[in-house]
Amino acid sequence: MVKSQKLAGRPEMKEGKRTKKIDTRFTEEEYKQVLALEKELGISKTELIRMRVLNGARQMVINSRDLIQLLDAVGAEMGRSGNNINQLAKHANVLKLQGAVPPSVAIKFNELLTDYISIQQELQISLRKVIRAIGN
Repeated sequence: MVKSQKLAGRPEMKEGKRTKKIDTRFTEEEYKQVLALEKELGISKTELIRMRVLNGARQMVINSRDLIQLLDAVGAEMGRSGNNINQLAKHANVLKLQGAVPPSVAIKFNELLTDYISIQQELQISLRKVIRAIGN
């Protein structure tokens, strides 16, 4: 006869074991919102509620798929803007060689380019903040 060996299963946790339980009731609409967040963020209801309650404002729950798509769109738009600026500069240089560029156009171009650079720097600062927030 073959002796059946008892399976050990999951090892017991010595520290950090969750022994306390809190029951919460939701309305049908609230529960649908929790389910939607669970599906959208790809984390369990328990983990979602734990993060929201215990970490509150310290930790933000984000949909990484949507964030990456938005950041990709911002990067693409920045590339298009840079391409447009290069085309305008090339065209202005051609016209300058022909002596057909009025000084007011060059002044306006420089003002707009300065504005663009400051907006791009603000965007870089914002993106760094997003990256730091994601890292935490």
